[in-house]
Amino acid sequence: MNTSYIYHALGLKDYECNKTEYKGNEIIHHLRKRSDKICCSHCHSRRVVGNGSKLRRFRSVNIGEKHQTLVVRINRLKCSFCGCDAYEHIPFATGKQRYTHRLAHCVVTLLKKMSIKDVAGYLGLSWDTVKDIHRNYLHHKFARVDLRKVRHIGIDEFAVHRGHEYMTIVVDMDRGVIVHVGQGRGADALRDFWKKVRKQKVRIESVSTDLSAAFISAVMANLPDATYVFDRFHVQGLVGDALERTRRTIWHTDMEVDRRKLIKGTRWLLLRNGPDLYDDERKRLENVLQLNEPLYKAYVLKEYFREVWTQTTKAEAEKVLDDWLEQAAESGVPQLKRLACSIAGFKSGILAYYDCRTSNAKVEGINNKIKVLKRTAYGYRDDEYFKLRLFNLHNDKITRFVG
Repeated sequence: MNTSYIYHALGLKDYECNKTEYKGNEIIHHLRKRSDKICCSHCHSRRVVGNGSKLRRFRSVNIGEKHQTLVVRINRLKCSFCGCDAYEHIPFATGKQRYTHRLAHCVVTLLKKMSIKDVAGYLGLSWDTVKDIHRNYLHHKFARVDLRKVRHIGIDEFAVHRGHEYMTIVVDMDRGVIVHVGQGRGADALRDFWKKVRKQKVRIESVSTDLSAAFISAVMANLPDATYVFDRFHVQGLVGDALERTRRTIWHTDMEVDRRKLIKGTRWLLLRNGPDLYDDERKRLENVLQLNEPLYKAYVLKEYFREVWTQTTKAEAEKVLDDWLEQAAESGVPQLKRLACSIAGFKSGILAYYDCRTSNAKVEGINNKIKVLKRTAYGYRDDEYFKLRLFNLHNDKITRFVG
C-alpha cells in the first residue's frame, strides 16, 4: 500500500503496510514502522537493537460502510546510547486506547449532528467507547475556562433530575455561553466560581439574576461593586402571581354562582398582554372585570407595571414605579398591598435595568436548550459528562483533538 495513502487516509506517518485482509465488513491492514525510521523513543538515537515485539489492534476511520482495523507490530528497543529499554512510541494513539486519533476526531465531528447511539452504530463502536471519546475531548477542551474577558453575567438554576436535584449555571451575557456549572443551588453552587473570579482577577460589571435570596446574598458578598439587576421577567411574574391569587380568592369567596362561572378558566386570559388579545377574548375579559372591582384593579396594575421598562430614562422609570407602588398600596386589595411591600424592597435592582439594559432572557433561552439536551439523551447518569456537554452547548467549532 502506498505510504502517502497511509498518511492521508489513516493519519499514520513513517509506517508501511505489509498485507491487507478483507473479512466481512472489515478491512484489516497489517502495519509496521519503516526500518529507516526506527529510533529510541526516549532520546531518538538510531543506536538501538531489537528486544522483542508485540501486535496491537486499533480501530481507524471507516471507508464508506467498511470498518478499518490496523494491526501494528510494536518493537521493543534497547538503546545503546541512553540505555532505555521500552516499546516504540505510538504517535497515532494514546496510551492503551484501541482507536486512533483520526477516529476520535471523526467521532467528535459526527456528534455535532448525531446522537451517541447513531455514531456508535455507524462506526461499529460500543456506546461507552463513543461517550468516552467525547468526554475526553470535552475535558481536554474545557480543562480551564478563561474568564478574563467576562464583564456581564447571568445566573440561574435548573432541575437535573426529578426531585430536588439542581445545577446552577453562570452565563457570559456578551457571548451567550456557559462559563460555570455548579452542583446544587444557591450560594454553595457558586463558591468555585468566585474563586476563579478572584484568581483570574476578573472585573465583572453587571449581574442579572432572579429574585432568589441565596443569589442576592452571594452576589452582594462577592461582587459589591457590580451593577445588580433583577430580571424583569421574574419581577413581572410576581405581579402576575398576585393577579392570579386575587382571582382565586374571589372565586372561592364569591357566593354568586354566575360570577364564579364567569371567572373560572380566565387565568391565561388575565395574564396575557392586553394588545395580544383577540376581539372575542377582549370582550370576555371586559365582562369579567366589570363584575369584580378587586380583579379589575389587579389587572390594570398588572398592565401598568409593564411601563416601568418602557421609559426613556431611569428617572422617568422611577416615577412610574413610585406611582405604581402608591396605587398598589392604596388599592385595598390584600394581594397587591403585600406585593407593593416586596417590590419596594427590590426597587434598586429593578431600576438598575436602565444602567446596563440587561435581563436573564439569554439565560432562560439556554435553560430551554438544556431541557432539549436532557430530553434527547433521555437523561444523563454521568454528571461530569453532562457538565461538559453544557459548556459545549453553544460551541460548534471543533478543535483538533489528540485523544
